[in-house]
Amino acid sequence: MAPASASGGSTLPSGFAVLTTFPDLLFIFEFVFGGLVWILIASSLVPIPLVQGWVMFVSVFCFVGTTALLILYMIGAHSGETSWVTLDAAYQSVASLFYLSASVLEALATILMQDGYTSKHYHENISAVVFSYIATLLYVTHAVFSLIRWKSS
Repeated sequence: MAPASASGGSTLPSGFAVLTTFPDLLFIFEFVFGGLVWILIASSLVPIPLVQGWVMFVSVFCFVGTTALLILYMIGAHSGETSWVTLDAAYQSVASLFYLSASVLEALATILMQDGYTSKHYHENISAVVFSYIATLLYVTHAVFSLIRWKSS
């Protein structure tokens, strides 16, 4: 007799159910706040180009990845396979770590630019840091609940 988790388990939603189930509902907020981070970093002046490059990479990578997963889930490309639950948990975990590192580096760069830059540039970077930490929180929350779903599948 097969264990209950092998035959049942938690699966990913399809169609518009993606927009009504938790943690998949977080895709929308990750999309919005990730896009804001991308826009703010692209338009801001960061004193350390390497930091700006990393934050841009993270925001674009996560924006594209989140968009792709959202579309794939909505069209039902996963067909209820458990390997997609593993993919979801892995992606959310990597995105969480990426965003945490980008947020810390952007905050450090913003602190270093407090003197010698215009108030507009400084405030723009503060906004980028705030939205980056919000995106980090969203990705961490999504990762935790995706890992719980993966464990129960």
